[in-house]
Amino acid sequence: MSRVTFSRRRVFTALGLAGVLATGTAVTVAVNGPESSQAATTSPASVAADVSVTRAIKCDDKAGSNDFYDGPSASNKYDSRFSNSATLPHLGSYIPQGIGTWWNWSGSKNLLLVTMYHTGRNSIIVGIDPATNKVVGDVQIAETHGGGITTAYGWAFVQGSTNGIRKYKLSTLAAAMKKSGTPYVKAVGSERKVYGASFLTSYGDSLFAGKFNDKGRDKMYEYKIKSDGTLVTIKKAWEVPMKTQGLLVTKGHFIYSTSYGRDKLSNLYVVKRGQPDLDKAKLSCFRAPSMSEGLTEYGGRAYLVFESGSYKYRSDPKTKNVITRLHKASISSLTGLV
Repeated sequence: MSRVTFSRRRVFTALGLAGVLATGTAVTVAVNGPESSQAATTSPASVAADVSVTRAIKCDDKAGSNDFYDGPSASNKYDSRFSNSATLPHLGSYIPQGIGTWWNWSGSKNLLLVTMYHTGRNSIIVGIDPATNKVVGDVQIAETHGGGITTAYGWAFVQGSTNGIRKYKLSTLAAAMKKSGTPYVKAVGSERKVYGASFLTSYGDSLFAGKFNDKGRDKMYEYKIKSDGTLVTIKKAWEVPMKTQGLLVTKGHFIYSTSYGRDKLSNLYVVKRGQPDLDKAKLSCFRAPSMSEGLTEYGGRAYLVFESGSYKYRSDPKTKNVITRLHKASISSLTGLV
């Protein structure tokens, strides 16, 4: 399969020790200067004082032989597990962030929902049929970075503010998604204030949401979902990797997408559930292409979205991998690493 290419200059050099450290998770490394794409999910209080980082986690960067995405290979573990999926629309005007799954949205049909933003405009939710990879419809919502989206119990939950989660009735969202154009859908009630909503997902009757932190590890919390969309906090924090952008939850694992910087590779962490402290948890980490964002599950596969293919980054020679499509991998191939 041919790579996506753009008319731009690329310079690739060997990483060396300094490069490995710059893209790794050792806490002695700081990223200089905020990426504008993360500014909406970062605040002065984002470094949690009660979260310690004591273990430098090595992420496998053994090169593979990618032939399905732009730029250098992220790692053999990534290249041997992932492949291309649907092409993302609206990349000339919007930046993709979160991704979630909507089961049985119209009869027995299912959708992948991708949140996309453009500063100063309403954000959009794009519905993609995973069976055909075609766009079914779009809706507008009030402006938000849209770092996460998920559905459960008749509701769609979307990041609102840095520390807020909005909810939308799925029945209203479905009616709008079937209309022509890009109709506007209003959130129900006020957003739910939480510790962090930089990323979020759901599993069963629980929603998980946490905070992006480019200086060190941070936390996420679990919230029980009630039938009216109310979220009840479970008062036990889970430690999450530095620079977490997306999360997929299975019965036995957390899978994190982490990234920061257009010129640096991302990481995927597969963590065995049960131990909230990453220093004590069983886990595996490997490199992924640059600028990875949200994760979701459908049909036994993990779907991963990237922001690098958007208008803001794709022509920048600093952008290591320009990716305009979703990538997918069997979940068993990921959880089998731990």
